[in-house]
Formats: sequence, C-alpha cells, structure tokens
Amino acid sequence: MKNSPMKAWFPLTAVAALALTACGSGDTDPTKVLQSRIKNVVVIYAENRSFDSLYGKFPGANGLNAVLDANGNPTSAYIPQKDRDGTTVLATLPQTWGGVTAGGVTPVVTQAQSANLPNAPFSVETAFFAASGSKLTTSTVTRDLFHRFFENQMQINGGKNDMFAAWADGGGLTMGGFDYSASPMFKLAKQYVLADNFFQAAYGGSFLNHQYLVCACAPEYPNADTATAAPTIAKLDTDASGNYLPKLTVKGTSPASAMTGPAAFLLSGNITPANYFGDGKFYAVNTMQAPYQPSGNPPANVTGNNALYADTTKATTLPPQTATTIGDLLDAKKVSWKWYSGSWNNAVTDGMQAPTATRNVIYNGNTFGVATTANLDFQPHHQPFNYYAKFDPVANTANRTAHLKDYTDLVADAAAGTLPAVTFYKPEGLYNQHPGYANISDGDARIADLIAKLQASPQWNNMAIVVTYDEFGGQWDHVAPPKGDKIGPGTRIPALVISPWAKSGTVDHTQYDTGSVLRLITRTFGLDTLPGLAARDAALKANGASPMGDMTNALILN
Repeated sequence: MKNSPMKAWFPLTAVAALALTACGSGDTDPTKVLQSRIKNVVVIYAENRSFDSLYGKFPGANGLNAVLDANGNPTSAYIPQKDRDGTTVLATLPQTWGGVTAGGVTPVVTQAQSANLPNAPFSVETAFFAASGSKLTTSTVTRDLFHRFFENQMQINGGKNDMFAAWADGGGLTMGGFDYSASPMFKLAKQYVLADNFFQAAYGGSFLNHQYLVCACAPEYPNADTATAAPTIAKLDTDASGNYLPKLTVKGTSPASAMTGPAAFLLSGNITPANYFGDGKFYAVNTMQAPYQPSGNPPANVTGNNALYADTTKATTLPPQTATTIGDLLDAKKVSWKWYSGSWNNAVTDGMQAPTATRNVIYNGNTFGVATTANLDFQPHHQPFNYYAKFDPVANTANRTAHLKDYTDLVADAAAGTLPAVTFYKPEGLYNQHPGYANISDGDARIADLIAKLQASPQWNNMAIVVTYDEFGGQWDHVAPPKGDKIGPGTRIPALVISPWAKSGTVDHTQYDTGSVLRLITRTFGLDTLPGLAARDAALKANGASPMGDMTNALILN
C-alpha cells in the first residue's frame, strides 16, 4: 500500500507492533516521531556507480529521459561532451582506451571495437554489438575509470558535466550505462524509496568518500612537504593571483585531444598542496593506506607488535587521524554502533604477514586483478575507522574489538536481534560492484540477500536501511551538483531508503549527499553535529543553494 508502513506481506504480529510503536506516544513533533519509530539505522555502502549509469531509466526519476527522447537520441537538453580545449564538441566519443572489458573477462570488447560511438549516453549491453558481435550484461566486469579528486571536478566543469570523456582515462566508456531494471535492487527501489537527487559528498574516489562518511572531513597529512615518506602532492594550475585552481597541470606531452589518447598530468598526487583549503594544511584526497593492519602497505617487519601496523616509510601510509567521527558522537551519547566489513577477520590476519609474504586477501584479485569467489579482493582503503588513532591495535584494542566487525557477525547479529543502533556494512571487492574488478550482479545479489536477512530480523519493525554508493566511478551523470565547499559535493549517485516506515513506491527528489546519512543518524539519536556538516550547509547557502536534507523526507513521520 503506497505511503503506508504496513506492508501486505507483514504478519499480523508485525502490523500490531508497528501500530503500537507508531501510536503509543501520541507525539506530533517529527523528530520525536522519528525517534519513536526508528531504533536501528543500517548503512550499506556499495561502490562506484553514477545515478544515470544504473537508475537512468527508473520510472518517475530525473533520469536519462531528461536528455534522451523515446528512441534514445539526445534532445536539446543534452549538453554534448567537449574536447580538452573546452569548446570543441566531440564528433564522436573517444575509444575506450585499453578495451571495454576487464582482463580475462569474456566476451571481450577491444579498444578498436569501441570506436565511433555517437556523442551521447549509451547502453553498455548493446553499443558494441555491431563491431564485436558481443552483448554485455550486468555480470560483465568492465574496465575501471578515473575517479579522482581533481579529475572529477575537471569533468563536472562547473556543473555542465561536459568534460567527462575529455578527462577520463578510459575514454568514451564514461558515457555508458546498464539496464538495471531486472535486478533485485531495482525492484526494491520501486517497492520502497529511490532518492534521485543524492550526490557523493566529496569529489573523486572511494578513499575520500569513505572518510567523509565517518567524519564529514578530509584526512590531514601534517607537514606533507617535508615528511620523510614523501607522499605525492598534486601539481595544480593557479589563477592570476597565484591561488590554486581545482585543475591539474597538464604535461606538455599530453595529447591535445581526447580522441588521440588519455590525458597526462604533471602529478595527480594523493595530497593537496598546502593551503588549498585555506588553512595552511595538507589533506589526503586520493587513496592513502591505513596505518594499521589490514592495510595496503605491509608491516615494516613482524617483530613484536610491529605486525599490527603498516610500514610508515611508505609514501601512501597515512598518519593516524584524530578528527571527531560519527563514532565519537555516538559513543558520547552511549549509542551502540559497529562497522561490519566483508572478509574483515581474514584481512586482519592477511595484513599481519611479513612484508615479503604474498597477500591472499588484501587486494587479491586474480591474475587480471578481477575479484572471484576464490579471490574476494578486500579493499583496505574502504575501512575509514582503521585510519583513526582511536582504533590503534595496541593502545585501543578494546575499541577495535567492540566496533570493527566481520560480515559474519552482521548476519549473526541481525538474526539474533542484537544489531547495534547504527550499523555500517562494507562489502569486500567481489560484492561491492566496483568496475575494473567486480560486476554489478554479484554485488546486487549479496546486498539484496542481506536486506532480506535484515527484514527477517526481530529488529526490522523499527529499522531504516540506507543503500548508497561511495562515488561515481568515473561514470557520467547529467545532473549538476550543487555548489558547496572545496571538498564537494561531486557527481550524483544512487541511494535507496528501505524501511517499514518508508514512503513506499516513491521517488524522493530532496537534495542529499553522503553527509545526509550522518544527518539522519544525528537526528535519530540526538547527537551533536559534526563540524563538516555545518560547514557544508553554510557553503551551500552562501552559494545560493539549499542545505542538504537528512533523508527523513523518505520516511513517514506523521
């Protein structure tokens, strides 16, 4: 029944429980109603898909029908992709450099077979059939694309979104999308709520957006310019006054046109130059590794407790972070929480091996780098709390044990009705839907299965599940992000709200970003506001945009 929390398939006992929960207090204040109805917030965080590339054909959503006609041809509303000079409209899309499909994947679509596609969004399944004789599916692993901090801003190009092909390292594939309509998650989106105005909170990639999910901030790297480890600092263009622009400096040898090859930059570093954010500090905006195992950097040695730590001499090892996180705010109010991750326990053990040992879990795709059931491909840079001093494996063992858990613990806790008030779940590589090493369908099936387990949990009657993606994965979207602060927001991504209290069968057009998940948690549990959330809303208002919603527009609060 639309706009009713009482689903037809609920047993009478569940309906009665809902009625008692809803009506017991008689409150009319929306926040009090929220707090009476929602006792468990579950956040499921998948990987690297823009809204248009997955949900572009969703009924009632602001999708591809805004820029394509019924025959799939671009309308006057479509802003065509331009070349690197910023003015020349590309006659066709560039080839997909290196080929469309990931290594070892069949069927194969080569670089040459990707040439001459029209300058428009296209279906990945069928676009290459004429040249290759192959149709692709959501089970196909396609190649990875740039999804980095400054490149994302260059692609957005002030909101026109017309430089995605120009600055993508994968060429024309950035304009491709899938027909997701037969998937379990698409069906859940139709049953519950799909948010079609939800943006990744930070520009760029997975590392920074995971950090934003827990702290609404970018991690700091003190004195990066003099650090012995020598982390890479991005080389940027400046304006006439010497102020940094969000634009990487292009090498003199870089191809002038997107049609002849991917761009080459002087240095697309992991760290911003000093004072890029105006406070004289250096911040990590592209992938850095955790200081604790599991990390992408092995221990320096395994003597004593050293096996628990990453080698600090590596340029990509981030110093321990101390900013306030959502975990700190939950702890301050004695609200329970856990971060559950697929293959966490195995990854911890894997990370503690000697530096010369072969990792069998961490970044362990097959010989082509593709995740399989035998190579689950744990991604340590998707574990944001593991970067914080509060989870030091020696000084704060109890904190790690209490809050950092395995997917198997999540399944057991859900079945037992012992989930914490706030649950974060991060799938490992095979199940996170990241292009380059994972397909869409494997992750779709895993996430849908988990949702079914959550719906069977004794806690379901008072649960709100948010399923979203960390970032766009280099894939084009037609909606301009609102102008916020220097961290973001970036490209639009999908988000679903699944709950007995969801406004069933609706598309929520409220403006949200990744921080809106934190806003929902903050309001539901009466927490203090993270400074980064307040700064984001202030920046939006200063730029004439609306502040971000807290996702409660997707819920029934009357």
